[in-house]
Amino acid sequence: MSVNKVKSIAGITIPDSTIANHATELLLEHGTEFIYNHSLRVFIFSSLNGERRQLKYDPELLYVSSIFHDLGLTPHYSSPDKRFEVDGANAAREFLKSYGLPKDQLQLVWDTIALHTTIGVAEHKEPEVALMYSGVGLDVMGEGYENLSDANREEIITAFPRNDFKKKIIPTFFGGFEHKTETTFGNIKADVCAYMIPNFHRKNFCDCILHSPWKE
Repeated sequence: MSVNKVKSIAGITIPDSTIANHATELLLEHGTEFIYNHSLRVFIFSSLNGERRQLKYDPELLYVSSIFHDLGLTPHYSSPDKRFEVDGANAAREFLKSYGLPKDQLQLVWDTIALHTTIGVAEHKEPEVALMYSGVGLDVMGEGYENLSDANREEIITAFPRNDFKKKIIPTFFGGFEHKTETTFGNIKADVCAYMIPNFHRKNFCDCILHSPWKE
C-alpha cells in the first residue's frame, strides 16, 4: 500500500520527522488502507481538539501513538494473549527505543496507546493520552462531532476517506482479537464480541467474585 504524502490538513501539520516517517512506513507495510485512514483522522481530530482546548502536547509523540494505536489488530503485531491495545503499545515502545527516546516519553506513548479505549481514565491523563482518546472517540463514535467545522470535516474525510467506516470498523476490530476473545473481559471490546458472535458468553466480574477459591 502506498499513499500520497500530505503535509497539512485542516490547519494541522503532519509530522515529517524521521521517526514519524518510519512509523508511517510500518503502518503502510503491516496495516491496511482502512486502518491508515482511520489512524490519520485520529491524529488530526486529536490535534484539533488540542488546539481548541489550548493544550500543550508533543505532536510527534501524538502522531506515533496514532499510527500505532490499532496496529495491535494486525497479524504482524498481534499476540496470542494480550489486549490489542497492549500489543500496539508494546510495538510502539520497542520502535521508539531504537531512536533512544527517554523513558518518560516511551511510557507516555505506551499509555496513550494502551489506554485509548479506557473510558473514564484516559481523559484524565496527560494531554497526549487524553487527546488521542478524544480523537478515537470522535472518529469511531462521533463524540465532539459538533466541534468540527463543515470545512474541516470535508477536508479531512476527502484526504482520508471513511469508506463505509460504520459497517467496516466492527469487523475490523473483531478480526484483531477473535482468536483471543478473553482479552475483552472488563473492556468495551466485549461489545464487539457480543455483536459478532451469536450467543457470546461474557465473563462476568460478579461470577469471578462468587466463585473465587475463598471459603467465605
